[in-house]
Formats: sequence, C-alpha cells, structure tokens
Amino acid sequence: MKLNTMKPFLSEDDRIMLENRIAEAEKLTGSQIVIATVKRSDSYLEIPWKAFALCASFTGLLVFSLDLILFSWIQDIIVLTSVVITLAVASLATLCTVLSPGFARLFLSHNRTETEVKQYAESLFLSRELFSTSQRTGMLLLISHFERKVIILPDKGLSENISEEDLKKIISQMKDPLTHNDIRKAIEIALDEFIRIIKLLPSVDGRSDELSNKIIEEKGL
Repeated sequence: MKLNTMKPFLSEDDRIMLENRIAEAEKLTGSQIVIATVKRSDSYLEIPWKAFALCASFTGLLVFSLDLILFSWIQDIIVLTSVVITLAVASLATLCTVLSPGFARLFLSHNRTETEVKQYAESLFLSRELFSTSQRTGMLLLISHFERKVIILPDKGLSENISEEDLKKIISQMKDPLTHNDIRKAIEIALDEFIRIIKLLPSVDGRSDELSNKIIEEKGL
C-alpha cells in the first residue's frame, strides 16, 4: 500500500547544513533555537465557499448587465444561459482554490492568516515543551508555507535580549527568499540576525544544547 507522505521542504544537504548552523548560533548566543516548517497552519474551510459566492455574484452581475445591454430581445434563452455560466465560473473558482494555493490565498485576510499561524506556533511551542530550558531561553521560528508567514516566539529568558522590533525586522528580511521558495536562505538570514542581535547568555551547569537542533517539518491542518 502506498503511503501518503509529505514532500520535504528542505533537501537532506540543506537540512544538515542548517542544523549545523543552528548549533553554531546557539553556542554564540547561549539560546536554544528550534526551527519548524509547516505546510499550512489551518484548513480554512471557508475558502471554497467564499470563492463560489464571490465569483457567482460577480459573474451573475456581469452576465446580467450584458444581457440587458445586448440581448434583451431573447430573455428566455439568456436566463438559462446566464445561470449556467454563473454556476460554471463559480464551480471552477471553487476547484481552483483546492488545486492552486496562490489562488486560494486571494480569499484569505491578513489578520486571519496572522492569527492562525501564531496559534499554530504557540501550540507547537507548548507541545514540544520549548519552555523547559533551564534559563527559559528557548526560541521557536515557524515558517508556514501556505500562508507565507513567519512567526518567531522567544521564551521569557530572551525578553531583554531580543525586542519585538528586532523580530519584525528579521521576518521582513526573510520575506524575499521565501517569496522565491528559498527556505534555506530565509533560515540562514534569521540565524545570522539572531547571532548579531542576541548577547551571549551564560549557560547553566555546562548545558548548552537542551533542545534538539533537528528541523521540524509538519503537514499541519
């Protein structure tokens, strides 16, 4: 039986290189960095219905306007044709939301995606127990591919070392490579910025690697 496996976001060579870079960044900052990628942070069940409703409304209005202007003398045929065209376009739009992530994103608001990706990141932070480091210096960087969003969640032990403004700047710098689907480059930028910004934190009892450096890849919801 063929298993439905998810295609990795990173090649094996990229993964090994980045995990070594994570270990290096942790030594230079004293923090515990966890990188995660997820295909999508929510199922967004409303997208197909939104696409159907909006496209049906727009197409219906367009066809009706053309009917009035050009074909007012054959109303019976035009009514049936208008209904068929409207439903066909709306159904095609619905199908496109399933087949094309780019088209589906057109029906999502910025606030909706921001909320869902942040909730997914917070859930991952808790489920992976990233709060369990001795000095609360764990930090999660989550890349959600469908939404094209990045969330960085530092634990409270890093609150004096990296500000909200710093996080926004890092995410902003990651946008260009992510637009071109260059996940490796985006993560490298983030790690370089962590090294530049975070002052070296003291380790406790020589424990410098409390969290796994293995990059997490999930399918999501």
